[in-house]
Amino acid sequence: MEAALVTVSTGVMKPLLSKLFKLPLDEHRKLQGVRRDAKFIGDELRSMKAALEVLADEEQLEPAMRIWRDDVRELSYDMEDCIDVFVAHVDHEPDGRTMLKKFVDMLKKPKHRHQAASEIGKLKARVAEASERHKRYNIIRPTPCISSCAIDPRLPALYAEVDELVGIDGPKDDIIDWFQWEATSTQPQVLSIVGSGGLGKTTLAKQVYHALESQFSCAAFVSVSRNPDMRKILRDIAQGVGFTDSPPDDDVQQLISKLRQHLKNERYFVVIDDVWSADVWETIRLVLLNNNNHGSRIITTTRNTEVASCCSSGGGHVYKMEPLTFDDSKRLFFRRTFGPEDLCHPHLEKVSNDILRKCSGLPLAIITVSSLLADQHAEDEWKRVLAAIGSALAKDSGADKMTKILSFSYFDLPHHLRACLLYLSIFPEDSTIWKQHLIHMWVAEGFIHEKQGRSRYEIGESYFNELINRSLIQPVGATLGQVESCQVHDIVLDFITCIAAEVNFVTKFSDVEHGHNSYDRVRRLIIGNTSNEKVAISTSPILSHVRSLIIYAHDPQVSLLAFPVLRVLDLGKCWWLEEHHVANIEKLLLLKYLSLANVTLLPPKIGELQYLETLDITNTRILEMPLAVTSLQWLASLNVHYHIRFTDGMIGKMQSLEELETFGVHSYEQGKPLEEFSQLTKMWRLKVQLGMFELWEGPGQIEDLHGYLGTLVSSCNLRHLNISKLSSNFLAVKTYFPLSLDSWCPTTPCSLQELHITYCFIDKVPNWMSLLCNLRELEIYVASVRPEDVRILGSIPTLLILKLKTFNGTDGRILIHGFSNLKYFHLELLYCGTSLEFEEGSMPRLEHLELEFRVHQMDCLNGSPNFGLECCFGKFIGMIIEADIEALPNCSSFLLQYGNVPFGNVACEHYTKIVETDCEKEDEAGRGKVGSAGAPHWHVGENYFRMSFG
Repeated sequence: MEAALVTVSTGVMKPLLSKLFKLPLDEHRKLQGVRRDAKFIGDELRSMKAALEVLADEEQLEPAMRIWRDDVRELSYDMEDCIDVFVAHVDHEPDGRTMLKKFVDMLKKPKHRHQAASEIGKLKARVAEASERHKRYNIIRPTPCISSCAIDPRLPALYAEVDELVGIDGPKDDIIDWFQWEATSTQPQVLSIVGSGGLGKTTLAKQVYHALESQFSCAAFVSVSRNPDMRKILRDIAQGVGFTDSPPDDDVQQLISKLRQHLKNERYFVVIDDVWSADVWETIRLVLLNNNNHGSRIITTTRNTEVASCCSSGGGHVYKMEPLTFDDSKRLFFRRTFGPEDLCHPHLEKVSNDILRKCSGLPLAIITVSSLLADQHAEDEWKRVLAAIGSALAKDSGADKMTKILSFSYFDLPHHLRACLLYLSIFPEDSTIWKQHLIHMWVAEGFIHEKQGRSRYEIGESYFNELINRSLIQPVGATLGQVESCQVHDIVLDFITCIAAEVNFVTKFSDVEHGHNSYDRVRRLIIGNTSNEKVAISTSPILSHVRSLIIYAHDPQVSLLAFPVLRVLDLGKCWWLEEHHVANIEKLLLLKYLSLANVTLLPPKIGELQYLETLDITNTRILEMPLAVTSLQWLASLNVHYHIRFTDGMIGKMQSLEELETFGVHSYEQGKPLEEFSQLTKMWRLKVQLGMFELWEGPGQIEDLHGYLGTLVSSCNLRHLNISKLSSNFLAVKTYFPLSLDSWCPTTPCSLQELHITYCFIDKVPNWMSLLCNLRELEIYVASVRPEDVRILGSIPTLLILKLKTFNGTDGRILIHGFSNLKYFHLELLYCGTSLEFEEGSMPRLEHLELEFRVHQMDCLNGSPNFGLECCFGKFIGMIIEADIEALPNCSSFLLQYGNVPFGNVACEHYTKIVETDCEKEDEAGRGKVGSAGAPHWHVGENYFRMSFG
């Protein structure tokens, strides 16, 4: 596959040139005119491409130059659409000829030759006109490239770990103190945090929320956004506070009435983040400020002081968020730039102070600028960044400062990363964006192509990581650099949305509808509305060149035939979708990415989508995969839900398949197709889900099923394997379904990098696991942990992340040693004790340790020897203990063993669900310090308690 890229600056110029020069037209006399025109177009565009790349680095352009740039970029899109549609029609012919042979034969026919000559002639005229103007801009400069990139290990902590947050403790304590001061009030109290964008209001609200949520019977954290959907907001509140008795078609008034009734007797804590208008709050307050007298508390965040006053009227409080102090700004800046030591190189001290003064204490600005300078130690580079930010920042408002800093960060990106970043503007505000889906959309759009022995997905991951490292997107749920999803900060989203509209990269349908779009072609279209009104979309030339269509609106009236050149169609969040909405989808011959929801059947002619590479039907109600899917010869990624069944032989026919999530095994017979995966030599990611109770058909059949699962490990290319059980009933798993892995036989060397076997216990760790020389992440449930299990796991040299759960505890006393490269260790004991001890020198690279106990009486822990956790001094250590209430004395005795362990002040927080009759005496969770003078306090729930620290 050609190493061609789509960029914001050049459009599809690179792939277009590749396609033009590959057409074998010079062999045929009748095609000489078409050949000459194609060659002329290619030569002219190749010279203009270099100029476009140079102009892309200019933030300010003269109007004439900007118009020329836009015209040539749009021309490249139109030309590629023309060629791709024509070739797709040729390739759609069902015979055995090659595509190029069919293409040439078709052009020999007078009718088709005339059509091609006419289209190419029109495009040639547009190219010639643009070429005349191009002669005034004879600028040529090479384009920089990007290397492979991993997540900067210093960055996720800035978003994830409380210990790494800077300047948050003071404001958090202030807010908690105010709530405690108002503790005697039984009426709902509102505190509103107000401040400009980028100050960290959401971060502060989240920290207060996590600190206090355990003191309330229910809690919710809900984001509003600039264009609020009130039904969604109310449903988010309902989900957070545990109210599920509401049909999907309830309107706003019905939701308000039901939520008021539900919350009447609850003590709730709700955060409403990012309120933009008083009208929105007036609706929300109808739910939250009712006749509740149980001491409920509410926090709002907003950028508008008038909105803050409105939210807190009637005895509430406005907390004004201040910028970071200069000292806190330095700590945040140096931590991101130089790592945890926070030490600035002496020769950079002055220029760093100058940069920080221009950031004016805005955390988002500081993180964004410091991301540009991470690992850069040359003073000249720092001065370049300082100069680029500009002295004008000193007199700008906070919003203007942030915009200019983001503008500099954007133009500092390589060209191909700009396209990837702007594409994120298709997602609604506050969305959680899954990395896997995003990369597949990038691939379908042509932003990524295979090169230098690396797959497109690997290159896409590198791009994703680079955007995180530059702080342009924020990681969600990061574990030691493994990030599966992200979010875009509101300010960054506003910025990229504006840029995307300016360069006709992404367009909102509302702009088209109201005539706000300045181009006569739309390339990528978002259809979304916040009301239940139907959106009617008629066929229009302005929409006929849309390449990506993403719909979030409620039941839009739209015909897919209005979008003949679609590459990406995302209907995965359209819960109203029905089969008739996707009628004629087989006409979208260029479609590469398709995501659907709600439908019960796939279109009968889906097999005609010959270029389709990604099919996501996870959110549908389809129960059986149609045989037509096996005709999708380029299908590489297939996402389905557990209940979809594949008939025998289907899997083996899908030879291009690289990723499949989730293959459901509902019965013994459904396990047989697992053998077919060994035929898929390109498969590298697989998720299998087992229906445990349906599979219990006798020991012999279970053993056969174990054998089928074992064939998955023998796949030579499988790098990510996830085997899980549908139910999380651990007692049932223990009784009915112990997995035996001894018969599994991985290839040598085995390419497996991640292995997850969850909610189904294995009887022991097999010997062959030590042969997994590329394994980085392992998650398994083991019936009981034996000394040899620990020895096998500790001998895996590449293992970085280990998550281990056990039902029966440990078999004898076990010393943990080895694990030379392990960085993350999570041990969970389910209804059992342990005789586990960390040996000195074990896990030398450990960064994060979590221990979780779920036991009954905890007799096994009372008076047991120390775990040897002193060996883990300096690491992040977390512990959760959950047990019957009768176990409280034993647990307290157990914890006293750690009174002198030098972990620092590790905070204790306690459970959860308050029982009103028991908690009048202590209606707030106790707080203590492990290793400090304050003893842990226990907060009692229904017949059990829970304690966590770390």
